Amino acid sequence: MNLIEFSERYPDELSCQTAFKELREKEGVICKKCAGKSHYWKSDKNAFECKKCKFRTGLRSGTVMEHSRLPFRYWLLAIHLMTSTKKSISALEMQRQLGHKFYEPIWAMMHKIRMMMGKRDTNYVLEDTIELDEGFFSQVKESQEETNDEKTKRGRGSQNKAKVLVMTSTEPVESYNKHEKPSKLKFVKMLVIRDLTANMIESQVKACIDPTATVKTDGFKSYSKLSTMVAKHQEFVVPPKEASSVLPWVHTMISNAKRTFAGIHHMMKEGYMQNYLDEFCYKVNRRYFQNKLYDRLLIACISNVWYD
Repeated sequence: MNLIEFSERYPDELSCQTAFKELREKEGVICKKCAGKSHYWKSDKNAFECKKCKFRTGLRSGTVMEHSRLPFRYWLLAIHLMTSTKKSISALEMQRQLGHKFYEPIWAMMHKIRMMMGKRDTNYVLEDTIELDEGFFSQVKESQEETNDEKTKRGRGSQNKAKVLVMTSTEPVESYNKHEKPSKLKFVKMLVIRDLTANMIESQVKACIDPTATVKTDGFKSYSKLSTMVAKHQEFVVPPKEASSVLPWVHTMISNAKRTFAGIHHMMKEGYMQNYLDEFCYKVNRRYFQNKLYDRLLIACISNVWYD
């Protein structure tokens, strides 16, 4: 769906509100009070009324739009722009496109949408062959005093770098040439973690990777006990310059994410890095959805997101 098609489909606020209501009815509304799923529509109150307990649920209630005063058309257009662009779009550019006076509510709206992207991806467990490694992404700390009072470190211990655990699910390719990778990317997950200790990494592996999978890593000591959690653990102790040859998809995803962020998001604050990573992974994992991506994300944003 391009912009012309979007304008034809949603010409005004009323059409957006009507489409939103119809989709909510199709996906089902859950009563906050009794968890009932049968409702009447009260047009005079612009709300759903539970047939069992008569509790009313607003049109926005239970969705990503709850407590938001922004028009429905803002939300639908934001979802469209965030899914139709191959890379991403900044909050400032989104503000310009929507013509809104203030930056902060548009920024908050986009982060709520990114949170829904991340929540949808948590439903999937990585299988088959998994490449696993850590990445370090530049971020702006909430309090710059910590950085200014002490010498900034480099590498794994840097104060200005977010520690990210990167996992890619792959499957082998039967025939390929020397310019291609020997495997095909299926799914990617990127998780901001507090530290790179074995306990932290093992807890994430247990939550995200199927026990029957094969995991490939480098020789970092925090990965040494992964063999007790998965069917097979392959460690490759190689020089840093050769790491990309044994873990090609992990390094490709890290470099692609960094290039995307560098060109669009120039000031990613500490605490919001996971949201930006969720958007990147969501679009990579659904790179073949094409026109279906908008509808899938819209459903994810309204399907009783706060009650799952």
